[in-house]
Amino acid sequence: MDYPLWDIAIGGSMLMALVAVTHVIVSHFAIGGGLVIAVTETLAVRRGDHEMRELARRSSFMLILVSTVFGAISGVGIWVVAGLISPSAITALIRNYVWGWAIEWVFFIVEIVAALVYFATWDKVSKRVHVMIGWIYFIAAYLSLVIINGIVTFMLTPGKWLETGAFWDGFFNPTYWPSLVLRTGITLIMATAFMLLPATRATVEARPRLARYLGLWLVAGALISYGGYRWWEAALPETVQALFMGTSPALTALAGTRSFLMWAVAATLALAVVFLLLLPKTARVPVAILVMLAGFSFFGGYERLREGTRKPFLIHDFMFSNGIRVDEISKLNEKGVLSKARWAAHQAGDDTIDQGRAVFRAQCASCHTLEGYQGINALLPDDPDMIMGVLFALWEQGEAYTSLEPGQPVDKAALDYPYMPPFVGTEDELAALAEYLGEVSGSGTAVAMREEQ
Repeated sequence: MDYPLWDIAIGGSMLMALVAVTHVIVSHFAIGGGLVIAVTETLAVRRGDHEMRELARRSSFMLILVSTVFGAISGVGIWVVAGLISPSAITALIRNYVWGWAIEWVFFIVEIVAALVYFATWDKVSKRVHVMIGWIYFIAAYLSLVIINGIVTFMLTPGKWLETGAFWDGFFNPTYWPSLVLRTGITLIMATAFMLLPATRATVEARPRLARYLGLWLVAGALISYGGYRWWEAALPETVQALFMGTSPALTALAGTRSFLMWAVAATLALAVVFLLLLPKTARVPVAILVMLAGFSFFGGYERLREGTRKPFLIHDFMFSNGIRVDEISKLNEKGVLSKARWAAHQAGDDTIDQGRAVFRAQCASCHTLEGYQGINALLPDDPDMIMGVLFALWEQGEAYTSLEPGQPVDKAALDYPYMPPFVGTEDELAALAEYLGEVSGSGTAVAMREEQ
């Protein structure tokens, strides 16, 4: 809201999803892979098991390629994209958790250095020293998750922080521990999914034994993930649960996502039991690909559900998806939303359509494009009175947030549009936006001509 909008055809939220989901898949493999590889080499050294140690060696090569190359680049990409599409939220997170980020960066540096040293020193240092380096890598990687988990869960369940503003109240929020357990299980699923490919290169005699070994890890990961997910669900406020749970969820798409991820984790467990534990000789590349698809589907489904349950917030009960804070609603209803989004006001002339376009860019364009992802043109009714009715309902919806004390959750399921921020602004801005959207929902020719000028 305080910063100019970054226009992108596919929508900022879709771009963020593409970058973030691929990054978290890789980053969780980097953590779980560190544990499984360290344990694998430790057991191999103690038992004198050459094939098991070769599995650790081949897996470490994949770990280097995936985590330190793609993982590091995509991690930077998250910061770039998030900073461009949600600068207000990033600003709030940095102000509250700058020392948390700093600590995580220290762990990340140790993790990267340890990974490079671990891969580069195979057969160049003693086995005992090499195993120790592997454990240093895992500890640093897991501590990185411990920090990031606190910040990520804060955005969904800030808890007492809404009242106190205290670092630890936000960090150890209601979903911190359930999410940590869930993500720990996911790291094991990701580790197994990636390490099954190097395992297929083992000798014919060793392959079933290694497949069964990785199958135990996969079963553990699936069970821990399922338990953590159930705990995470139970820890959510009832107002959030109502969005995707119960007999009549407020957002049926999220209810479908929940069903999808539950089937995905069940499929992951079934693949582990059938193909890795009971029929380990079948653990070839096709099975590895199936495990990847099932594991990635579960993780991706959870991430979509977690992000969806934050609607219409970036930071729950504190900042909406368009950067407007809950405590600003009353002031902006009096002074106008363009008094805050001066970059948009600068583009607005005296014409009502121009002013409506400026209000749209300031308040709606963070989620909607005109014709692309979540294109507003396809969603609008043709009747101008219906458009005005929807906007007026969104305007009145703001009272549901301003009438509560800090930290008191809004029953979003009781709202007409629980997934949308309330309209914030003056009556003139509301009328200007309605007129602009009315023209968009028509032929759209006049709007296109104005934007070209």
